[in-house]
Amino acid sequence: MEPVTARDGRGGGRRLRDRYPRAARRAVPYRQQVLRVRGRSVAWLPPLVLLAAIALADVNTGADFRIVSWIVLVPGIAAAICGMWGTAVFAVLSVVTYAGVDSLWPDAYQAGLPDFILVAMGGILATLACVVRVRGQERILRMQNIAETIRRTVLRPLPPLWGGLEHAAVYLPADVEARVGGDFYDIQPGPHGTRVLVGDVQGKGLGSLEMAAALLGTFREAGYHERELTTVAERLETRVRRHRGHIAELGRGGEETDRFATAVLLGFPPDDPGAVDVVSFGHEPPLVAGPHGVRVLPPGDGLPLGLGDLTTGAAAPPAVRRFPLAADESLLLTTDGVTEARDGGGVFFPLAAAVTRALAADPGTAVPRRLVTLVRDGVLRHSRGRLADDTTMFAVRRLPGAGL
Repeated sequence: MEPVTARDGRGGGRRLRDRYPRAARRAVPYRQQVLRVRGRSVAWLPPLVLLAAIALADVNTGADFRIVSWIVLVPGIAAAICGMWGTAVFAVLSVVTYAGVDSLWPDAYQAGLPDFILVAMGGILATLACVVRVRGQERILRMQNIAETIRRTVLRPLPPLWGGLEHAAVYLPADVEARVGGDFYDIQPGPHGTRVLVGDVQGKGLGSLEMAAALLGTFREAGYHERELTTVAERLETRVRRHRGHIAELGRGGEETDRFATAVLLGFPPDDPGAVDVVSFGHEPPLVAGPHGVRVLPPGDGLPLGLGDLTTGAAAPPAVRRFPLAADESLLLTTDGVTEARDGGGVFFPLAAAVTRALAADPGTAVPRRLVTLVRDGVLRHSRGRLADDTTMFAVRRLPGAGL
């Protein structure tokens, strides 16, 4: 598992960490990140310099300015940035240095036993504090690993070329400590064509991930077996209601039973290689990017999944709309982490304009992998790595000559 809070499936984690450290800086324990030069830790340097500076200053100043007791600061600083053994070493060095420097002065000017006890106790307490800090960091890292494992189970890895589609995805969680959110995506090939689902569950935490898992499970079955895309949409709406009913029966009320999800369901009809079917559940409309420019598909009139019963009468699934899609065009689907990314002045990220400029400069940017990389870099640059919500970019296009 890469120690970066981003997934692009192409080894982009290291580049993301180097270019946007704010977005990834807490993905590994803090003690492994501070004061590193060319991958090597130099966290021992500040406490060592401070120890030497205090000793030299005490030796080279007059008797009326004794600062050797300041050595008690050294293990405290080491406890904040070094490991357990490093802090223990500095605690011992502080005691030894104190005794050595203080012994250079005549008896009348020595700081004596009280300050020696102060330095010794300071070293012991600093070492204990470092033990608590390191164990807490290791616990957080284990939680991150568990959360990432859960998410990889929900968002199953996809082959690079799957179901006659070329695709690429990047997921950037806003909560870099837990790395768990409600964004989801998947591709499901089947006898009735390949289907794609991208969406975002309202809220954060394990509850939203739980609903995302329920929706993806239903999509994988219905997307394969159901002939009509409308039926797949109905199955997704029903699954949200059943999930919320199950949560209510477990006694987990409140937000858990009020969750909903926005989503876009795509169908690539095998009998029409130049078209794509779209069902929108209150989600941002897909953006079509190709060598000839950008166009945003019209927003659908469907309500988010779980809110279909708010319409008058029986709940009806959103309409399936068919749009032309050229062989060199990619569909870009994003969650609201992209559209709601703001800069320091509160200006939202101009997604369509950014993609348009990139395509004008290089039409090859329409390739899915390059397209999601462009949006990822643009969002992180625009927001300076401060993401207000989980952010997913998913791009897909047909493979030339592929039968779906």
